[in-house]
Amino acid sequence: MIPESINLAQKLSRFDATWAPKVIAALNDYQLKLVKLEGEFVWHSHDETDELFVCLEGEFDIEFRDGTTTVKAGELCVVPRGVEHRPVARERCHVLIIEPTGVVNTGDADTDRTAPNDEWI
Repeated sequence: MIPESINLAQKLSRFDATWAPKVIAALNDYQLKLVKLEGEFVWHSHDETDELFVCLEGEFDIEFRDGTTTVKAGELCVVPRGVEHRPVARERCHVLIIEPTGVVNTGDADTDRTAPNDEWI
């Protein structure tokens, strides 16, 4: 089997919803997810895993209880396991998230922003 390339722009064009990650690939026990961010997300943490955010377009902040990190296009940020955080995007941006299969986007917070963790596009 010859693996196919994945066109990120094409995948991003297939959905418009914000804060609803879509799985685009699997790597061992990890999933690569595309998500569109706009506005404020919920405070949450992931007790079992780190979370990797790669900004593809635009920029966003990741707020922590004791500070904020801005992530711009072409940059990434790793949020360590168990650290409470909240992504905030003043304008719509596009992000690639890499995390273990089955991780829920809202972590330990059960809210109306909790999205299916296995929706492939």
